[in-house]
Amino acid sequence: MWVFISASLRLKTLPRSLPFPLSVELPSPNPTLRSRWVSISGSTNAPPRVQDPQHFIRIFCNARLHQNHYECELALVSALKYCSSSSQGRQLHSLALKLGLHSNTFIQNSLINMYAKRGSINDAQLLFEACPTLDPVSCNIMVCGYVKDGQLDSARKLFDIMPGKGCVSYTTMIMGLVQNECFQEALEVFKHMRSDGVVPNDLTLVNVIYACSHFGDILNCRMVHALAIKLFVEGLVLVSTNLMRAYCLCLGVGEARRLFDKMPEVNLVSWNVMLNGYAKAGLVDMARELFERIPDKDVISWGSMIDGYILKNCLHEALLMYHAMIRTGLAPNEILVVNLVSACGRHNAIGDGQQLHGMVVKKGFDCYNFIQTTIIHFYAACGMMDLACLQFEVGAKDHLESWNALVSGFIKNGMMDWARQMFDEMPERDVFSWSTMISGYAQTDQSRMALELFHKMVASGIKPNEVTMVSVFSAIATLGTLKEGRWAHEYICNESIPLNDNLHAALIDMYAKCGSINSALQFFNQIRDKTFSVSPWNAIICGLASHGHASMCLEVFSDMQRYNIKPNPITFIGVLSACCHAGLVEPGRRIFRIMKSAYNVEPDIKHYGCMVDLLGRAGLLEEAEEMIRGMPMQADIVIWGTLLAACRTHGNVNIGERAAESLAGLAPSHGGGKVLLSNIYADVGRWEDVSLVRRVMQNQRMERMPGCSGVVR
Repeated sequence: MWVFISASLRLKTLPRSLPFPLSVELPSPNPTLRSRWVSISGSTNAPPRVQDPQHFIRIFCNARLHQNHYECELALVSALKYCSSSSQGRQLHSLALKLGLHSNTFIQNSLINMYAKRGSINDAQLLFEACPTLDPVSCNIMVCGYVKDGQLDSARKLFDIMPGKGCVSYTTMIMGLVQNECFQEALEVFKHMRSDGVVPNDLTLVNVIYACSHFGDILNCRMVHALAIKLFVEGLVLVSTNLMRAYCLCLGVGEARRLFDKMPEVNLVSWNVMLNGYAKAGLVDMARELFERIPDKDVISWGSMIDGYILKNCLHEALLMYHAMIRTGLAPNEILVVNLVSACGRHNAIGDGQQLHGMVVKKGFDCYNFIQTTIIHFYAACGMMDLACLQFEVGAKDHLESWNALVSGFIKNGMMDWARQMFDEMPERDVFSWSTMISGYAQTDQSRMALELFHKMVASGIKPNEVTMVSVFSAIATLGTLKEGRWAHEYICNESIPLNDNLHAALIDMYAKCGSINSALQFFNQIRDKTFSVSPWNAIICGLASHGHASMCLEVFSDMQRYNIKPNPITFIGVLSACCHAGLVEPGRRIFRIMKSAYNVEPDIKHYGCMVDLLGRAGLLEEAEEMIRGMPMQADIVIWGTLLAACRTHGNVNIGERAAESLAGLAPSHGGGKVLLSNIYADVGRWEDVSLVRRVMQNQRMERMPGCSGVVR
């Protein structure tokens, strides 16, 4: 044991002096010494607790003088507890060795605890491994030390083999897993805790509640809530507040409010959690009612209310609330400033945003790099790239996010050449830099440039992420190069790039637009059970519709209901297009009717356009015209042109004339409409009308845009 200690903890020679003198003048024997110790360590009427190791060393020396071994142990343990560094602790360790106290389990555990808390986990581990048997207390200390040091695997291994696991053991392990975002594993440990009959405490439940909130399952929250009631800890403000937060995150704002109203004690954190829950749920009226009742509002209270208005796109109300906060004497924090400036950018509120910029400079917030980035984004969103560049010039040049913000701003304002110039000048680039530039090229129909830059990115050693690959597949879909698409699909599999729903949809869309609908369908069937959003479903529905597989498209649409995927406007455009191409009038009518009644999706002009096309192709021109006249919005040239083309197909002169007249009212120089009307007259032999229409076209010098097509090899 002596060899182990001297080798591991560098105590080969015992120190001659401690950081606190042992040769202090000892007080004269005092029969009340024992009572003084008790008053320091346990009395509720004691003066402020002493945390000076020297104080306990004095008590230790005095107790040793009086042969009080119990008090010696307590004093040494307290000195170890309050020592300020590992070096102090090592000298106390040497004292314990010198006096033969190191084999005392109580002191040994205190030494392990001291090393673990002071960050010397290796020294703590060496002491722990020298213990003859596994002790639950020392195991708890080591598990906690491993967690604090980030060695979660070591903590879990020790936890699994330690004897006599109690509430402290389980709670320590659960806390460590939650702190490292291993929420599922934390819940598994909690299940084992319950099956082992170990009763959790309030701290255990707080961590379990936090883990449950990350899965969005309100049922788990209710079960933990029931357990809190059973254990009589529901009334504790810490437990109730965390339960409220979990309910709000799991879309159970009503249950959170009922719990809030029953709380026997409410602090400011509880008020703010409930307020934030209403704000995030978009219930700004209820949030405002609660906000007015908060007795002592802080900047978090005001910020939550302002965020609620921002989320509802009520910028004016948010700014009014901000000014009201300023009048109370409270100063905004950086997060509030970022949210307001960003909202001003989205709403193009230049004046308000510039006032906030002035406040940022006045308060000194411009020293924060993320504030600088937000201001660049604001000016770029408002189309004021000169001021965005000026902000970039006066800010820190070594901040990568500011470079990325400026490149993104140039792209959003259609200044691709400037964006590429800034991109090339960047001192360093991250995955966001490359992804932004690739996305810019893909969105501006420069697909070849997007793919060229992607290959440069891979060659430079930067690993693309799912956002990058969405833009890459979009570029490939535009070009229609199936070989490149298959290579890119293989690349994300080989590089283990995580597939989210947006990337799923991009892959399906790429295969469909490159002509391989079978590959698109095969991939969709592989990921169908893993999807959580409507995007992949929309991609396959629109792909099947464009390839003429109407019946299969309707089958996929029916499957959405079984998978509890709610369709959106794009879904209905795809399904109605499929019905249109296949001439399925009745299914099309039914789907158009249930859009609003069953799915609460308001038909827009594109949905009406699909229905006009469907009815027109089926020869139901009167019904198509009636639908156009009854639309809640004004028909555009596409819809009137669709009806006019159907009139030419079916030879309906009367409706064709009315459609052509409406089309001419919207676009007098629309040559295509005049050509269609001329052909309608020609089909029925009304040559004088044909000549009249063509003469009008010549007089107005109308031109029809020629069509074109291309072949991809």
